[in-house]
Amino acid sequence: MTTTSGRSGTTTGPDPEPPALEAVADLATRIAANMQRVIVGKSEVVRVALVTMLAEGHLLVEDVPGVGKTSLAKALARSIDCSVSRVQFTPDLLPGDITGMSIYNRQTAEFEFRPGPVFANVIIADEINRASPKTQSALLECMAEDQVTVDGATYQLASPFMVVATQNPVEMDGTYPLPEAQRDRFTARVSIGYPDPAAELAMVDEHTAADPLAALGPVADARTVRAVIESVRRVHVGTEVRHYCVELVGATRRLPELRLGASPRATLHLVRAARAQAALAGRAFVVPDDVQAVAVPVLAHRLLLTPDAQASRRSAADLVRGLLGRLPVPAPARTGG
Repeated sequence: MTTTSGRSGTTTGPDPEPPALEAVADLATRIAANMQRVIVGKSEVVRVALVTMLAEGHLLVEDVPGVGKTSLAKALARSIDCSVSRVQFTPDLLPGDITGMSIYNRQTAEFEFRPGPVFANVIIADEINRASPKTQSALLECMAEDQVTVDGATYQLASPFMVVATQNPVEMDGTYPLPEAQRDRFTARVSIGYPDPAAELAMVDEHTAADPLAALGPVADARTVRAVIESVRRVHVGTEVRHYCVELVGATRRLPELRLGASPRATLHLVRAARAQAALAGRAFVVPDDVQAVAVPVLAHRLLLTPDAQASRRSAADLVRGLLGRLPVPAPARTGG
């Protein structure tokens, strides 16, 4: 099942000039406040979602049913007033149902390409692990290169472009676990978790009378988001911080508790996410605290534990936190390097 809404993401006229970092932080604060009207008491989850968007990445939301996985994706999409497509992944979903396909036109006697739901700014891939690996792989090129190739022709996707996928790690009957190549394309993974009693009571008070998503209005548009992303690209990452990122990712490959450490792609995603984290703070340079703030959501989902580590109930997130506690932290200069 596919639903599409919002604008096309292509507006007339040039994009505005990239704003100052203080303006980026202000806009992110407004988007976060808007999202938290729907996602109550989960400021950390909202922060990771914003970091992923500003890092030009994709987000995997993994948690049990009913905690707001789809609501998080919808709240982000509506807050930035971009085109949105929601695809309900099912076992009978085909790759062409996502990317689009060529259809024969009897009047012109030619094949015409009909774009699929992936041609939107935000793609909500609901319960992505319920589709076959063949269908899951239809997103690989989209997520890595922001383009789709069908019947030998390549089509560029909208800008900004972000996939927000959800999956349920508990109800595994009839599902297909995401292959590592697919998981590695996701910049970050979050688990929303159950709300605390106060937040759950506030949700009951505010959400039972009306759906807050229905009343959620945008605080930005596609042009503004593109300009903000351009500002994030200009955030400086010093030599020592870059070395810190490389050492952190490399250390995961030497852990005896892991069958598979993080890839070089993980290093790139870590640096980009750290840039976005610095921008959220209104800074034009990355500090080690920015790397540490994004390391767990960026790295943990890429790691494969050994059977012994699984039996001892170790988690990938715990291993990343352990590395953060052991590796020496640089003290980089604010500029230069």
